[in-house]
Amino acid sequence: MQQAPTSETVSLREALAVWWQIGVLSFGGPAGQIALMHRIIVDEKRWLDEARFLHALNYCMLLPGPEAQQLATYVGWLLHGVRGGLIAGLLFILPGAVAILALSWLYVLFGEVSLVTGLFFGMKAAVLAIVCQAMARIAQRALRGRFHVGLAIAGFVGLFVFALPFPLVIFCAGLLAYLKARIEPAQTASPPIEPIVTHVRPGTRRAALSCLVLWLGTVAILHLALGSDNTFTQIADFFSRMAVVTFGGAYAVLSYVAQQAVEQYQWLAPGEMLDGLGLAETTPGPLILVTQFVGFLGAWREAGQGSSLLLASAGALLTTWVTFLPCFLWIFAGAPYVEKLRSHQALAAALSAITAVVVGVIANLALWFAFNFLFAQTERVEAFGIDMLVPTLSSIALPNLLLTLVAFAMLFVLRWHMLLILGTCALLGMFSAVF
Repeated sequence: MQQAPTSETVSLREALAVWWQIGVLSFGGPAGQIALMHRIIVDEKRWLDEARFLHALNYCMLLPGPEAQQLATYVGWLLHGVRGGLIAGLLFILPGAVAILALSWLYVLFGEVSLVTGLFFGMKAAVLAIVCQAMARIAQRALRGRFHVGLAIAGFVGLFVFALPFPLVIFCAGLLAYLKARIEPAQTASPPIEPIVTHVRPGTRRAALSCLVLWLGTVAILHLALGSDNTFTQIADFFSRMAVVTFGGAYAVLSYVAQQAVEQYQWLAPGEMLDGLGLAETTPGPLILVTQFVGFLGAWREAGQGSSLLLASAGALLTTWVTFLPCFLWIFAGAPYVEKLRSHQALAAALSAITAVVVGVIANLALWFAFNFLFAQTERVEAFGIDMLVPTLSSIALPNLLLTLVAFAMLFVLRWHMLLILGTCALLGMFSAVF
């Protein structure tokens, strides 16, 4: 059995380089980001075995907020304690946050980012191929028996065909597996689990408390200093509330964010939310970073549009601060207890079932991504309880399809390295944007 990772076997310098690499390349939403981490952490570096990686993923899928960023924080915490968790989580956010901020400046100043859009357009095709490969790998390792296969299929159908709430799908799968394990313990017993590495425990509770104080303290100070009607206070209030209820990932909450930002707060015009989503989808990092664009425009308009890009940037950074501080809080507060559950057979069975459903979740996200990338138009079919997104076949984008086929060929036929595929597709995307 693979030994638990420790700070002696994985140096902090080596981990820092890897987390920076993951942060820069974390395109494609949570499906692509989880696939990337799985490929590097489990397959290439072998810092974690499959069971521990999936155990961490199971917990992160239950939390509000971006599950991929929280998974990075969890793995970093396992490797190097609180310091490792902070490094991994921050580096997962930083490249995307910087890219969104730069593109926000370009958006309000010039409104034209075609070359950058072309670069990320090419990377989308590569990400789609990488996601499909990762989904097959995770399914092969996580679906152990007909019960798990059935859960994965049921999860996919529930999400894709019936648009069931994500937390409901996860909860039902975990509860069903828990009850099954209690009724048939001999048939669901898991192999012995290695104990948690001891070096991750000191300081974790203190780190969780610090995140809580910084988060709530920021909101309280803004209320006292600027008042409840100030735009910065409203940004802190709104995105703090959003950070607590964003179960099911960014897509589950974006419609609510768009409605409130456009109609109630009037931070954006209706079409600008779609522009921000487009920027977020073509940059690395969690898709929920689109909220940074919302905060940027809200503060930009509060400052009188042209009077201060610095105030707009402050609004963007404040949004990111109150959105992601809770993510670190959830990990540092809960991960030590979740690690203890590795020896509880019924709860381990429930988390294993969540892993099976995650395969269906990744399949749903991959198909959603493919529909929106390969087709210019999609529509929803709503009848007899069905609520399903389907593409308009006549709207297929041939350049997108061609580039995607090239990416699949490079990955599955030529077996090129992931970085080479991403770079080649990015160059092809920039070429298409120019010509």
